[in-house]
Amino acid sequence: MPRSNRLDKTEEQDLETASVDTTDTEPAGKEKVVETPKRRGRPKSTTAAKSGKDSTAKKSTKKTENNSSIPRILQLYRSSVKDNLISEFGYKNIMELPGIKKVVINIGMGEVKNNPRAMDNATKDLGLITGQKPVITRAKKSVAGFKLREGEPIGTSVTLRGRRMYEFMDRLLNAALPRIRDFRGVSIRAFDGRGNYSLGISEHVIFPEIDYGQIDRVRGLQVSIVTSAKTDLEAMRLLDLLGMPFVKENNRQMARS
Repeated sequence: MPRSNRLDKTEEQDLETASVDTTDTEPAGKEKVVETPKRRGRPKSTTAAKSGKDSTAKKSTKKTENNSSIPRILQLYRSSVKDNLISEFGYKNIMELPGIKKVVINIGMGEVKNNPRAMDNATKDLGLITGQKPVITRAKKSVAGFKLREGEPIGTSVTLRGRRMYEFMDRLLNAALPRIRDFRGVSIRAFDGRGNYSLGISEHVIFPEIDYGQIDRVRGLQVSIVTSAKTDLEAMRLLDLLGMPFVKENNRQMARS
């Protein structure tokens, strides 16, 4: 085979390989662009709907919690007592409606001189009954007849307002008073003429919070219910609708006989 033909074939092969290399390779100045896959997210409509459902669920749970946390006496006052008082006394303004302002529980401690530890025991028992820390009351002036000096401790008391007041009234009316022996009701003559009622309890063990085996002695206490009523009749009707077991006419005649 002549030499010139061999050269022509080799040149053709070189041209073919060069053309293949140029098609496979890219120019050096350009960089490859890598496309990243897009993340799939939830559509805005579904997320918004879910957040709306969550908010409504939270609101409903808050409402149920608030309704369940309201004391029963306060619920009774708002639901039925108000309407009955308006229909009976003809109040023209809601602000005229009588209500309970505060409840004061007091224990007199004349035995402190003979038994100094009695004050600690009484304050402990009163704190268990009311759920609030009692205050020690002291003498305002000296009385020689009682061998009393100014500033000496003579008792302990608690003033309840708001939620604790209604919870104490619920326990007093529904749990404590029914445990009194031969109970026939409380007197209707214990009003002071200004719509306030005083109730004397001879045994503080009638409250379910007191354990009879852990007290040093049985003590009496006084409960004063302060209302915003203008007359005793309005206050008596208010307490009667709230569940105060007043003495009825039949029981009063039996007690007299």
